[in-house]
Amino acid sequence: MTVEVIAIGGYEEVGKNMTAIKVGDEVVIFDMGIHLDRISIHEDTDIDRMHSLDLIERGVIPDDTLMKDVDGKVKGIVFTHGHLDHIGAVAKLAHRYDAPIIGTPYTIALIERTIKGERKFSVSNPLNPLNSGAKKQLSKNITLEFVQSTHSIPQAVIATLHTPEGIIVYANDFKFDNHQKISPPPDYSRLRELGRKGVLSLIVETTRANEFHEVKTYSERVARIILEDIMKEPLVDKAGMLITTFSSHIERIQTIADIAKKGDRQILFLGRSMERYCGIAENLGILDLPDNASVFGNPKSVNKALSRAEDRREDYLLVTTGHQGEPDALLPRIASGRTPFQVRKGDNVIISAPIIPNPTNAANRHIMESRLISSGARIYSNAHVSGHAGREDHRDFLRMLKPLHIIPSHGNLEMLAAYGELAEEEGYRIGNNVHILRNGQAQVFNGGIS
Repeated sequence: MTVEVIAIGGYEEVGKNMTAIKVGDEVVIFDMGIHLDRISIHEDTDIDRMHSLDLIERGVIPDDTLMKDVDGKVKGIVFTHGHLDHIGAVAKLAHRYDAPIIGTPYTIALIERTIKGERKFSVSNPLNPLNSGAKKQLSKNITLEFVQSTHSIPQAVIATLHTPEGIIVYANDFKFDNHQKISPPPDYSRLRELGRKGVLSLIVETTRANEFHEVKTYSERVARIILEDIMKEPLVDKAGMLITTFSSHIERIQTIADIAKKGDRQILFLGRSMERYCGIAENLGILDLPDNASVFGNPKSVNKALSRAEDRREDYLLVTTGHQGEPDALLPRIASGRTPFQVRKGDNVIISAPIIPNPTNAANRHIMESRLISSGARIYSNAHVSGHAGREDHRDFLRMLKPLHIIPSHGNLEMLAAYGELAEEEGYRIGNNVHILRNGQAQVFNGGIS
């Protein structure tokens, strides 16, 4: 039986992830993401009214038209977590396939919200929640298993396909974090067991593969300590206090709320995406906000909250969207004076997010920070740890799984090649059992595990 890995999106860029795996005459699709940078958007994106062909032409969503030439029945559309670069195109593409959508409960809830907001297409695919540690039979020859993992969003998993030709592991995205408050540690014992059973191919993210200066990703516990130290004085200061972070980083949101709940400030989580991610997490019992916290996403509600905070800034902590400096997100609008809240001399601004590396983000972030500083604010920049595995984490991963073949993904050519070099240090060879693919290309395996 032939196994074919088809690179649809995310093999030339960070984002726009989509991969198809064909086992015999059956296909499983992983991810349907958007390329956020192509339209200078991040968590506050709204592509609901745009047509898929338009978005494909602009490079915003994967070009899955190549699937017309793939002779096979799609048995499932699988998502490992709920970030937009993995689920953002589901409402534009999923209706083309007569197959269920599968993800963890939080991921499925986010997908359901995305589908409900869609204005161009009707998506009626069944939504099937699957918990980490569980398996689902997709066909006689294919079983899907979710292995517990950690990332910067709740209920992230490593997906595995059990096939007659061996196990295929899809690891986009993950980190090895043993000290998160919300998520349990990764299931290392199961990963080692999979390695002993025989992994035919590992499809793996390369987000930090070319970052040689920081070889192992720090735990989220480190971020909690950083934020505790930074927030201590501003919380009791008689000035304005603002924090911006990823709306989807519920672990970080919980940390900020836990630190601030002991103080006298009202905590205001502000922004459309903040309301979306936090609301769903609260409903599922993942996020536990204190009594002094409120979440507002509607623009009118956000402006009313900002007006209250403008009059009594020492009584409020504002947690906002806009960490990349996206012009239409909340913190950049505050910085440019386009909201009822005006930054004043002595206000404290904590940025709990890195610059996602591209020239647009760097420029937007610089403009935002410059405006905040010129208004007299004190900036605490990059109070953050990554949600992606570092090079030594990847080395550990390879030694656990011992895959016969490796397909680096979720990166540009420099990142894919950097992962290839790391794999070569572990005894693999680029062009032999490390396969660098570009969007639209495929890798065929004949014979499977010997």
